[in-house]
Amino acid sequence: MGGIADFAVRFPSARADLRAMHRASGVALADLAAITHCDGFPVLADGEAVWELAREAARDVLARTGTAASRIRQVVYAGSGEWDRPFWSPAAKIAHELGVDRAHCFEVANFCNAGMTALRLLTVPGALGPGDHALVLVGDRLSRMVDYGDPDAKALFNLGDAAAAILLVGGAGRFRVLHSAMRTDGSWSDYYAGEHADGRVVIRRAAHRGGLADAYVRHFTALVDETLDVLGREREDIAYFLINHGDRTMHLRLLDSLGIPAGRSVFNYHRLAHMGGTDTLIALGDLERAGRLRRGDLIMLATSAMGFSWGITTLEYQG
Repeated sequence: MGGIADFAVRFPSARADLRAMHRASGVALADLAAITHCDGFPVLADGEAVWELAREAARDVLARTGTAASRIRQVVYAGSGEWDRPFWSPAAKIAHELGVDRAHCFEVANFCNAGMTALRLLTVPGALGPGDHALVLVGDRLSRMVDYGDPDAKALFNLGDAAAAILLVGGAGRFRVLHSAMRTDGSWSDYYAGEHADGRVVIRRAAHRGGLADAYVRHFTALVDETLDVLGREREDIAYFLINHGDRTMHLRLLDSLGIPAGRSVFNYHRLAHMGGTDTLIALGDLERAGRLRRGDLIMLATSAMGFSWGITTLEYQG
């Protein structure tokens, strides 16, 4: 399989505010804080486009690695499918602005699991030849689809915005992709859906249905064990387990179920909410900048998405 040569994350310029959510929804501040775990977090400002953040993240990694645009063979934009413009290709737009003119450009829609889905598609044997590169661009405008005036949507009030760019190489890279395991439980496909309201798409939840937390633990656990079986490893071999920041309680419950100490994960809830598909990349960058990674470390990225899909992407740090 291929590997990650470098990656970068870009944040938007505005911030969501807990008190503003309280005023709009009428939900008690304490109840909102139990969902967001912080007073504010990055969201898109009026007129700000997430594809432009993804473009700047891509410029960062290309400049940092000295990678010529002519070496890029694939450009994939990953997210929910609700792009900055309808019926439009952000992958093609960003490739053109970067001067990438020899690549196949397309989109992958799998919500907050989309970035890792694109990674899976581009790192299978034969997807990239020696010396070839690909760009996976992760970007969504989730905060723009939240109706803060709907108290029944309060579980979504922690949706923030960020964009990322991942530069892939045909070889091992800095993070070698060892394995990808994913599954979808379609019985939850109608639990969340968008609807048009006041000239925009907003996310609505169906009537409450129990069992989603159990589904998270069940599916993630099965994917972890499947991955370890393929790799011939044990749970004790997992150096770090990084997860989407959708629910802190679920994060802790999953770690406990897997027998992984909290110290082998990253918790950014105090400063960031759920930043879409970039959560695990933010955590991975935090670990590397803090000097906590060692060559050979086994790192699992646990991603989940509306639909509902779950994925475990396993990396080995090369240093």
